[in-house]
Amino acid sequence: MILGAIEAGGTKFVCAVGDEHGRIYKREVFPTTVPEETMANVIEFFRPHGIEAIGVGSFGPIDLRPSSPTYGYITSTPKQAWTNFDFVGTLKQHFPVPIGFDTDVNAAALGELRWGAAQGLDSCLYMTVGTGIGVGAVVEGRLLHGLIHPEMGHIVVRRHPDDAFAGICPYHGDCLEGMASGPAIERRWGKKGAELAARNEVWELEAFYLAQAIADYILILSPEKVIVGGGVMKQTHVLPLVHRYVQEWLGGYIQHEAVLTNIEEYIVLPGLGDNAGISGALALAAAALE
Repeated sequence: MILGAIEAGGTKFVCAVGDEHGRIYKREVFPTTVPEETMANVIEFFRPHGIEAIGVGSFGPIDLRPSSPTYGYITSTPKQAWTNFDFVGTLKQHFPVPIGFDTDVNAAALGELRWGAAQGLDSCLYMTVGTGIGVGAVVEGRLLHGLIHPEMGHIVVRRHPDDAFAGICPYHGDCLEGMASGPAIERRWGKKGAELAARNEVWELEAFYLAQAIADYILILSPEKVIVGGGVMKQTHVLPLVHRYVQEWLGGYIQHEAVLTNIEEYIVLPGLGDNAGISGALALAAAALE
């Protein structure tokens, strides 16, 4: 199969041509600007390749209900130029092939389940911590949808007693994304995360919020593997702090060795590195073609 894959993020679009085994033959990155400009780049990238299907993992919220008149749309996104944008319909105008469409984090979860850190398992959770915070999940072998799709980056978190930061989420203020995303780190501390690497208090607070959320996800979904990626997690000293705080938040309630003694192997960085999302988009394309 010759498959197209799109990882549509709020900052950049990653496009690739590959196959159903997750092999990537060509890959390019474009900045996310306005739909007309960004999609022109996407269409030009795919045009010469004779692709048989396209998989899209997109920032959201998006409409995943096939019976809906706005199926395939980006809906109430904070990126105003993309509000109510017909993503799938625009692709269909240029490529009359099957199109698999899901959230960017669901695609990353699927990629990690097929070829990455969760390979061989029946469930996993993928969390990205960067410009925003998003979470996708595979449960009993199926991507988790529901009323729309999970928006676990916007859960309410218990505030650290020493943290007076108001939060930056335009919808909820001090939700998880408002308190712990990359822009939240920069707003709270006055510098980008990469410039704060040596300040332990920054990452203790970050891990406090991320671990609290992960503990909630474990209690709700009971995933067999938790994978945490995104730009903030390039600070590799954060993950051991997350491990410690998850155990503290769970308080011994989950009596499983994955949490109690092997947490370093249970909550991990992406096995596919920065290719988790684009690999998952290839898997979406393969599923659409099948």
